[in-house]
Amino acid sequence: MASFSKLLSSVLIALIYASTTGATPLLSTSKHATHRTRTLGADGSLKLETFHPESIFEGFGVEGLDHSLTRRAGGFDIKTASVSFLASKLGIRQNDIQFRTSAKAEVAQHAFLKQQINGVPVANAVANVAFSDDGKVLSFSSSFVKPSGSANQTPTVSLSDAIATAEKALDGAHNGHPATLEFLIQPDGSAALTHVIQIQNDRAGTWVEAFVDAHSNNVVSVTDFVAKSSVSQGVAAGTFLPVLIVFFMQYRLPGGITVFDPQDLVASPLGWHSDGTTNTTVTAGNNVFAAKGSTATPQTSPVLNFIYDDNFGQAPTTITNVNAAVVNVFYLVNTVHDLTYRYGFTETTFNFQTNNFGKGGIGNDRVTASVQDPAGTDNADFSTPPDGQSGHMRMFLWDFTSPARDGAVENDIVIHENTHGVTNRMTGGGTARCLQTTEAGGMGEGWSDSMADWASQGPTTVDFVLGTFVINDPAGIRSHPYSTSATTNPLRYSSLKTLTEVHDIGEVWANILHNVYASLATAHGWSATPRKNPGGTEGNIVFLHLFLDALLLQPCNPTFLSARDAWIQADANRYAGANKCLLWNVFASRGLGVNAANHNDDSTVPAGC
Repeated sequence: MASFSKLLSSVLIALIYASTTGATPLLSTSKHATHRTRTLGADGSLKLETFHPESIFEGFGVEGLDHSLTRRAGGFDIKTASVSFLASKLGIRQNDIQFRTSAKAEVAQHAFLKQQINGVPVANAVANVAFSDDGKVLSFSSSFVKPSGSANQTPTVSLSDAIATAEKALDGAHNGHPATLEFLIQPDGSAALTHVIQIQNDRAGTWVEAFVDAHSNNVVSVTDFVAKSSVSQGVAAGTFLPVLIVFFMQYRLPGGITVFDPQDLVASPLGWHSDGTTNTTVTAGNNVFAAKGSTATPQTSPVLNFIYDDNFGQAPTTITNVNAAVVNVFYLVNTVHDLTYRYGFTETTFNFQTNNFGKGGIGNDRVTASVQDPAGTDNADFSTPPDGQSGHMRMFLWDFTSPARDGAVENDIVIHENTHGVTNRMTGGGTARCLQTTEAGGMGEGWSDSMADWASQGPTTVDFVLGTFVINDPAGIRSHPYSTSATTNPLRYSSLKTLTEVHDIGEVWANILHNVYASLATAHGWSATPRKNPGGTEGNIVFLHLFLDALLLQPCNPTFLSARDAWIQADANRYAGANKCLLWNVFASRGLGVNAANHNDDSTVPAGC
């Protein structure tokens, strides 16, 4: 979610990929990569410190690793190759590995695996392996552990009792999604047997995956599917950005811009108003259902014209403003769908569509978007469940001004929220479990800001300020503008030593990515047509490819270090390492050099850079 003032974001668990330095992290941030403290329940009485084991990440550069166990007679088989490689690399039995799923992307094939104990999967001990088309290993990550002990794999608590416990503790109801039985690694190294149950409360806007101990009937952990916003308003003045993002065009959008035929038929082959079974003349289609309440906004004239003129001088709840806001969200969510599809977020990589057209993935999971949702103010959120369940966006009104303003017509906020769905689905292979630690959750906020930043840029890279419209303040809702100037924005890797909240952590990552973007755009130029020209060589196109490619490579619950390394490997995979030194120099300039570790800066770059 975006980070706005009154609500804090909810996310859990993390991963660590440590380079080794002798520095000791401050106590306040030493658990960022493996823990997150959560307060849950109707009265806040349930407090959990969730845990994920440390993970490792290793990339094998441009050449890849030609491992003998990845090849078999009869051709490359990703299941056989990934299981055999991981067993050999980690020195474990193949019987301890469960192949979960795979994803075919443009420049790599990705296998996602779990540790298992006597055939029972381990929820938070996972791995992924990336292969080139000729079977070479490009990278791998793992959070597999050697358990200090494991509970009896036959539950003594019934599923019905576990559901009752979860519903009471978490103030919600089981949503009917099939429960699973999985081990969960605890901080002491033991493996608890758990019933895993989805609990929702639509009124409160909560949606979690509860892990209930199958022997003690206690809630021992949760995955939070909801990423929220929160305002951390700064005092630095920023440049006021227009509410509309200039190269997103179609329909009548707030501000009086009219766009024509915006759908990309490569990404949305039946357009935005058909799923192949149902054709609509409202703000509903294969990728998104957008509405205030349960009724989608209708066209204003035949042939799918949606012409609603907003008036910001009137209350956002006037019918014309409501309809304009719904149309804007419908347009933007579809646009982000089509854009990210072109850059790798497709059916096979766990995107949001009702009809997947036989191209892989599960389907039946278009985004549902609630505009002027009555459950809150001064915020926005996006719930990302696993592939096959609809993502849910909630846009709220903001009451910093009179009349109030609608977050649904501030494009950077809508794009921020939508990007949570992209990063939570692609990281870890569609489970939505893999941006759950403090550090990884913070990076999730940073990626969302970064996508909004990318969408706002033109031929010359400028500082970016998020959320200026909703609070009517050029400083926006972040502590600093995103900038290449260390004076304008001094945030760097070591800033994490004093930051414990995910939106604050996200600002550090987003600012680093702003600097990556600026360097790529300076080196390679800027394309005015990135939406439908992903094969271009310009810097904004290169950036977005690396952005999405790295999500599939990085570990479940990445750290700044492992995410950095995933970007380096993504460049090796797609561009044969052409941008390696550029990337290293930018990362090092903000403290993420070769020897950075434990939130201590380093400016070292590899030899030759």
